[in-house]
Amino acid sequence: MLIRVLESTARLWPGPVSVDDDLDRALAFVGADVDGDTVHRAAYAAAVALAVIGFVVTTVSRSTPIVAAPFLALAAAVAVGGPVLPLALARAKRTRALGSAPSLVTRAALSMELAPSPERAAQFAAATSEGTLASSLDAHVRRSAAGPETGFSGFVAEWKPWFPELERACTLVESAGTVPADQRSATLELARGTVLDATRDRMADFAGSIRGPATAVYAFGVLLPLALVSLLPALRAAGLPAPLRIVALVYDLVLPLCLVGASAWLLARRPVAFPPTTVQRSHPDVPARRWPGPLVGCLAAILAWWTASLVFPPWATPVAVTGTGAGVALVVHYRPIVQVRESVSEVEDGLSDALVLLGRRVERGESVESAVAGVADDVPGSTGELLAAAARRQRLLGVGVEAAFLGPNGALEAIPSDRVRSSATLLALAAAEGPPAGAAVTAMGEHLQELAAVEAEARRSVEQVTRTLANTAAVFGPLVGGATVALAGAMGSAGPLASGGTADGLGLVVGAYVLVLAAILTALSTGLSRGFDRALVGYRVGLALLAATATYLAAFVGTGLTV
Repeated sequence: MLIRVLESTARLWPGPVSVDDDLDRALAFVGADVDGDTVHRAAYAAAVALAVIGFVVTTVSRSTPIVAAPFLALAAAVAVGGPVLPLALARAKRTRALGSAPSLVTRAALSMELAPSPERAAQFAAATSEGTLASSLDAHVRRSAAGPETGFSGFVAEWKPWFPELERACTLVESAGTVPADQRSATLELARGTVLDATRDRMADFAGSIRGPATAVYAFGVLLPLALVSLLPALRAAGLPAPLRIVALVYDLVLPLCLVGASAWLLARRPVAFPPTTVQRSHPDVPARRWPGPLVGCLAAILAWWTASLVFPPWATPVAVTGTGAGVALVVHYRPIVQVRESVSEVEDGLSDALVLLGRRVERGESVESAVAGVADDVPGSTGELLAAAARRQRLLGVGVEAAFLGPNGALEAIPSDRVRSSATLLALAAAEGPPAGAAVTAMGEHLQELAAVEAEARRSVEQVTRTLANTAAVFGPLVGGATVALAGAMGSAGPLASGGTADGLGLVVGAYVLVLAAILTALSTGLSRGFDRALVGYRVGLALLAATATYLAAFVGTGLTV
């Protein structure tokens, strides 16, 4: 549908366009069945149409030229942003994909520990992973199946421009097949360390580079706009009233667009993302029905309307209804996915310890099947319960390690984690290899500890910056906004705050801005620290909207009682 609309709109642009090859590559990477020429033409045609609509509306309504400003701003955004959007989407997809680079290299290295075959290592790494990076490696493995290459060479050539260290890591994995056996482990450890150190350094540099821009977003997107609200009574007293429609245009359109642009720029600079586990709607713990979220949101909006009409001024009702309804709908819709991820995280937290214990038992000559049952009693929490479930299936059904974990109704059926599933696959290989594979299982556990430490360190370095944005979105911004509106209303009680408006209108305008601010800054904070994952962003935005709505209205009432 969207492709047909783009193609139809593109035909309306008669002039020539200049298309960059990067745009065509980005469109192909994100899977869009359209070329860069069509995107450019459609963007320019749509921009001209919006500008013409703005001119017609202004002329017919005989309004001031300022009425055309939103149309012109939107036209400029479409003309510039249309061709840029696919590039941003492609970069975001690559960023998300590169977050799995350390795990992919580690799986290849562990396969080399078991059998020094680069071809098998590439196949194992691709088969035990999911996502864009693994799919890319799998495609290169299949292309090189009939030739002398392993698949790594074409794979690193594709991803080298965005992650040069991946080439060195994969080269070390390949070379481990030709080095003496006593040097193989050191070579593979160097490969793992290369990609881990690169990830750590990139995220540290990124955290330092965004500190200034994030502070600018905070200052010019939050503090300054909210402070200017309190100046409206002074402007009126000085004979320079600001029309309320101008205030609404600036606060509810121009500033949000600027914040969205700044957020997109910051997110596009993120080098690597560690997105949470992908949970499909087909998961048994996630309701397949999508209507409960909107339904509960509508009920919450009705309750908010009834409560606001009794407690707050009339202008507060739309703010309460919008913030509460949208917030509850998002939380209810995405909460099941978040709960599944929390359970997966509990399993992953104990996985490294379990693998180390399993590996040591196997090294001592114990079978993997017996080691799984033994370690289940030694590892607490969800990980121990998972191992116990697998051991029980082995005992009752007489199946092997792979079937116990990954088979139909296996222990991992409801655990959508690449990390856990690849570990189970490694255990299945270890069961076939015997005691020599114990060292590889132990190494896998130790690597997971290192990987978890790198991810935690990367998130901490970014969250030092994003924590302020998140707190501002949910609490500080609404608190200052509500108090400022109350103070401005008290100062302007002798007359209108702005030409064509009163404190009621100002409260509605700032309330809308506060809600938009909560959504944008929360999405930015989550995207910078965790990667732009729809479910996680939606859930956190829902919580932020609820907090912002309550804080804004409470601050308005509380400040009004003291002035």
